Amino acid sequence: MDRKLALVTGASAGIGAAFARIFARHGYDVALTARRSDRLETLAEEIRLRAGVETLTVTADLAEPDAPARILDQLAAQGRVVDALVNNAGYGLPGAFAATRWEDQQAFMQVMMRAPAELAHRVLPGMVERRFGRIVNVASLAGLVPGSAGHTLYGATKAFLIKFSQSLHLETQAQGVHVTALCPGFTYSEFHDVNGTRAQISAATPPWLWLGADEVAATGYEAVEANRAVCVPGAPNKAIAAVAKLVPDDWALALMASQGPKFRKT
Repeated sequence: MDRKLALVTGASAGIGAAFARIFARHGYDVALTARRSDRLETLAEEIRLRAGVETLTVTADLAEPDAPARILDQLAAQGRVVDALVNNAGYGLPGAFAATRWEDQQAFMQVMMRAPAELAHRVLPGMVERRFGRIVNVASLAGLVPGSAGHTLYGATKAFLIKFSQSLHLETQAQGVHVTALCPGFTYSEFHDVNGTRAQISAATPPWLWLGADEVAATGYEAVEANRAVCVPGAPNKAIAAVAKLVPDDWALALMASQGPKFRKT
């Protein structure tokens, strides 16, 4: 195929679907993967009709350890290699750490850390060989601020994605491969509906803190094209990230202790 291929995980809705549309508009064929096959097929058909590119769908659950290899094997069987990777799949796991099942936390870490790292590891050699590649790891503003009670591993996994992206950025910046950690704040998507915090979050946050999924994805696409290691969309989020670097740890933790319950279930 003459066109490059972008693989987007968690592509059935929200930021993932927005990334798929953006890469297609820029001339990429797109491979969409998520758990909901009906959503994937609907999006694939929309993109085919609007952008005139080839779309491939792979139904997979990244909580299954062999999912990254199976996804790439299915693409390889169709003669395709990945030129751009968007590690977007993710979710929140509400509750205090001791009140959750370890099996749920283990699956959470598989989706949020191991699967993105494995997908990047598997596609990176080909990108380096072809001297072209784009990797976007969708992290979060939560990875740049102190931790808070509840949703215990969410911020930790996002901080991992940020540090991972920074290191990979330095390793590949002279080899034609661009790597960016995208760190959005509150984003209009299904994220808070899935983890049952929509009403709580909406009551605690002003409208000006929210961005649309299309805006977040567009900012991320521009950042990876410019080869920026970390991208924080939106002026309010940039201000929060900057302040978090300056405030002493004790003060920051005290702030999170007082404000965190507004945003997270414990």
